[in-house]
Amino acid sequence: MWNINTYWFDFAMVSLIYAIGNIVMGHFEEHTPKWRRILKYLLTIVVVILIVHYSNRYFAYGFLSLFFLFAIYIHGYVLPKKGINGLTGEPKDKYYELRGWDKEKLKR
Repeated sequence: MWNINTYWFDFAMVSLIYAIGNIVMGHFEEHTPKWRRILKYLLTIVVVILIVHYSNRYFAYGFLSLFFLFAIYIHGYVLPKKGINGLTGEPKDKYYELRGWDKEKLKR
């Protein structure tokens, strides 16, 4: 029988969260360099595994939940307050300005 009390289970859960997040909200990161996205993923895996190792799984998933709550705050409050739809990132010119991206990328 398989056991969920392993680091592989935590690795799989973080990977699942990132996969779902990229599918649903990946359009918000379309011009972020790939190396930064990969580094963010790897850093999250390492931090979660370290928290599980030195503390317990509940603290690790609580840590991930804080980032989820932060994302809800950004997409549900901050972006709409600035006139940007929190689910679609439109109007794109306002979103690009907020992120500091070059608006010339909109024309391509």
